[in-house]
This record gives sequence, C-alpha cells and structure tokens, in this order.
Amino acid sequence: MRLILQVFLLLGSRSLLQSSHLARFSCFRWWKRFSLVLLLNAQPTDAEREVWEQVDVVLKDAKGILDELQAYKGAGQEIREAIQNPNDEALQEQAWAAVVPLVGKLKKFYEFSQRLEAALHSLLRALTSETYDDPTQHLEREQALAKQFAEILHFTLRFDELKMTNPAIQNDFSYYRRTLSRMRINNVPAEGENEVNNELANRISLFYADATPMLKTLSDGTTKFVSENKNLPIENTTDCLSTMASVCKVMLETPEYRSRFTSEETVSFCLRVMVGVIILYDYVHPVGAFAKSSKIDMKGCIKVLKDQPPNSVEGLLNALRYTTKHLNDESTNKTIKSMLQ
Repeated sequence: MRLILQVFLLLGSRSLLQSSHLARFSCFRWWKRFSLVLLLNAQPTDAEREVWEQVDVVLKDAKGILDELQAYKGAGQEIREAIQNPNDEALQEQAWAAVVPLVGKLKKFYEFSQRLEAALHSLLRALTSETYDDPTQHLEREQALAKQFAEILHFTLRFDELKMTNPAIQNDFSYYRRTLSRMRINNVPAEGENEVNNELANRISLFYADATPMLKTLSDGTTKFVSENKNLPIENTTDCLSTMASVCKVMLETPEYRSRFTSEETVSFCLRVMVGVIILYDYVHPVGAFAKSSKIDMKGCIKVLKDQPPNSVEGLLNALRYTTKHLNDESTNKTIKSMLQ
C-alpha cells in the first residue's frame, strides 16, 4: 500500500485519486516499467507487429524530413532580385529555377503529414480498442506502439519548431504560386506545374499557413478518429492521452527518473511528448485539458515546462498558448491562464 501512495504522491493528478483510477495505478512496478518505455526501444510483440511495421516505415522517413527541413535555406535572394528587376528575364529564370526544387521539398513535407496522420490513426485504433479494460493495460502490453506514438508526437513538435523559425517556407511557396499564375495568364509553359497542380497547391498553402501545421494535422486527425469511431467510448482515447501526459510529467519532475536521462535530447523528447498529448487531449475531450474535471494536471505540467531553461521550452509554451482549443474558455482556471501569460 505504501508503494501505491507513492505513485499518487508522484503523479499528483487529482484524477488519479478517483476510485476508478486506483486499480489502474495499484502497481508501482508497472508504472516504473512503462516510464522506461519512452526511453528505450521496446520490441513489438506478435500482436503489435503488423501495426508496428506499418508505422515504422513512416518513422524511418521522419528523421530525413527533419534533416531536410533544418537544412532548408530558401530562395530569398533570388526572389528579391527577380522582384526588384521585373524586366530582367535572366533573373526571373534564376528565381524560378531556384524555387521549383524547393517547392518539391515542401510538397514532400506536406505529403508526409498525410502519411503521419494515417500512422496516427493506426496507433489510435490499437491503443484505444476494447481489447483491454483500460488505457494502462494497453500502454503496458503494447509498449512498442506506445513508444511509436510518442515518437510521432516528438517529430510533430520538432517539425513545427523548425517551421516557425523559417519564414522562407511561406515566402518561397507564395512566390511560386504568384509566378505560376502569371505564367498561365501569359500561356508560358512552366516547369514544375505538373508536380504541384492548382488543387494541390491550395492544400499545401493552407497547410503552411498554419503556425504549427503538423500539430494541426494530428489534432484534426485525432478529432476525426474519435468522430469516426463513435462505438468506442471517448474515454478510451482521452485516458490514453492523459496517462501519457502524467507519465511524462513525473519522469521530468522526479529526480529518480530524471537521473536516468542520458542527454538533454531525452529531456526534450519527453517535454514534446507531454505537450503533444496535452494538445490532442484538449481537442478531443468535450471540455478540454484546462477544465477542473480534466484528468491532466495542467498546473504541474506547466510548472515542469517553466522549470526548464527558457530558451529550450518557449516554443512548447507557445504551443499551449496558441494551438490549444480550450485555454481561453471561461471555465479555465485563472491561475493556469496566468502561468501561460
């Protein structure tokens, strides 16, 4: 019993004091074991393997996407020179030649977001099915899938951090669309037009217009998953998300677990996963993550973020400030609002 109480003291979430959660967290050994899932590469069981292999294909490409985005420099100079010298055909051709391959990359990133959403749906179907009685059983028995879910969230927050600091992305794509429109009016054949037609260009433009496009994709995808699976209790999804948020929070705030982190990148991983599941929870739960009845300890999670070096978490705090759905609701605790100001 003393171990059970230790878990309640560590997790510090009022939701865990409800009787329905007592049985779920009655095993301290389970909690310690699952907390390590986020740090280790859990191997899939036979039951997990089919979904795991599908998602693994997507995650293997994720690192390359981040590398390409980090190296994205844009065609700012070529575009400026072309705009400043509209009658210089050579400069117009140079700008177009510089932008077309970059638009190919932007298309690739957009298409990857669609693959990521499909992978998310596969994981949610597995982790919220009624195979087991509650989310902790899913997370314990499907550890490899839980780790993949965490990796998707880590990728998503990292992608959006890089995108928000690179204005060249929207500038390049805007120039591409303007120039393509002008070429069509003048009946000038345009290299690259077949790669990104007008319909696709509209979708890509909407994607990059959002401050956090990958997070919006996952938020919309999670909402869509819940609406399309009305036979599943919504708690199957929200309890899975709140459990992961609690695990991340405790790993970050408890010296015993924090000491196991081998690098600051591991800390960043857990922080991004925590923020990611909070935002998804806020979108799919009827009253969101900030309400009094929320199963996520928002004050504790925000405190964990604010205890980190400011430069390392400002993007994550901004994600909570500007990409959540219910923060500005009247029902949101004033203390929580002030913590995020």
